[in-house]
Amino acid sequence: MNLTAKHKNCGNMRNVCVILIFIFISSINKSFLFAQVKAIQFGKIVDGQGGVITNAVVIVNADRIVKVGTEKDISIPPGAEIINLKSYTAIPGLIDAHTHITFYWDKTPGSNPWTQFGTLGPAVTVFLSRQNALKTLETGVTTVRDLGSNDYMDISMRDLINRGEMVGPRMFVAGNGLHISNTPYSTTAHGDAGLADGIEEVQRVARQNIAAGVDWIKIYASTGSDKDVTGFQTYTYEEMKAAADVAHMAGKRIALHSYGPGAVNDAIKAAVNTIEHATDVDDSTFSKMARAGIIYVPTIDHNRYYVAHKDEYGYDSSVVAGLNKYIDRNFETLKKAMKAGVKIAMGSDAVFTGFGENTYELGWFVKAGMTAAEALKTATINGAEMLGMEKDLGVIAAGYLADIVAVEGDPLKDINVVIHNVKWVMKGGKVVIDKTKTGHPRSSSARATHSGALFMPCRKSRSNWAA
Repeated sequence: MNLTAKHKNCGNMRNVCVILIFIFISSINKSFLFAQVKAIQFGKIVDGQGGVITNAVVIVNADRIVKVGTEKDISIPPGAEIINLKSYTAIPGLIDAHTHITFYWDKTPGSNPWTQFGTLGPAVTVFLSRQNALKTLETGVTTVRDLGSNDYMDISMRDLINRGEMVGPRMFVAGNGLHISNTPYSTTAHGDAGLADGIEEVQRVARQNIAAGVDWIKIYASTGSDKDVTGFQTYTYEEMKAAADVAHMAGKRIALHSYGPGAVNDAIKAAVNTIEHATDVDDSTFSKMARAGIIYVPTIDHNRYYVAHKDEYGYDSSVVAGLNKYIDRNFETLKKAMKAGVKIAMGSDAVFTGFGENTYELGWFVKAGMTAAEALKTATINGAEMLGMEKDLGVIAAGYLADIVAVEGDPLKDINVVIHNVKWVMKGGKVVIDKTKTGHPRSSSARATHSGALFMPCRKSRSNWAA
């Protein structure tokens, strides 16, 4: 064979190799594409926008919903993964507007949640808190607004979840909550990253939080937390306004803690975005809140949780009595807010062993006079609006993130279906909880994370301000 023929044969071989490689890559891409497409069949869909679809199908591609409709109207793409949940009703992934997900207690004998808090170190705490994250997903909550942590553990946890190194809800975090001095002077006192007295310090701490990467600013504008149910105002209007201005200038939002009514009027003037907990607020103040579009997060069930877990915390009968009185005031305040037309978001204020009870707050909303549909709205579209995620969360519709929860029963007739009957959870197109099979197994990814297999170490003292 002459040299020219050899070159020609080599050229042909190269062309064949290129074609084969192209076919191989194309087949991989095609398989990958189909692997991302899922067709989920439901007996019924409650879409979050007032619509109910029976014999329904949701088509999901990667992390987004592509189509929603009846089986007659939706063609399932060839090669799509079909998930049969025809025995269940779909609702949008739920939003918990107030958590403290890095508050973890390992139940060591002789300890209680507060005495152990801050002693395990940031890396260990974040690692262990993945259990709080998983319990939250099991309630159907796929998104949380986490309103206070230490050492930026919430930022680390959010980023690990976003990287896929930990399974947990989508997190919007606030870092170190701003609070006034609440301890006597000490020459040996350690630095407190959330301590801010006066306008300049409020601005500095808010800016430091923003520099660290928070999504929200949290300011504790009253006393009240744990067994303390007082609600004395701690920040002036000028200090609140300074924090709100820093947040808004940076494109962030601000949540304000107020156990009592004192700080609420100043908070409204300061243009905060949400008010947490507040009790004994009068009708005219709630009218101002409604006009300003400020969202109220009552967190009534948080103190019910403390009463139910009094032995874990070592609370005596006098503490329990004080908590129960606060619950009554909180509940009456919720009813006034509803009457005034204030938008309400569901927030559990979950701490420590409270994860897994994230949606119990919905029962209080129905008890106060909401329909089950109205209560569900507080944990879906109201929560999405609070976060500025109205076009991504809170609805099962084309273009939205594929956060979908399957429940057993009719959530529009009985809110307990939402609270107690979650069977399957998808977050961003991935199945993270599956209790529909024999033995109620979790998804493989959730099981791996629960044992620590998907956790990567984080690179990155009890606060008296934890509510």
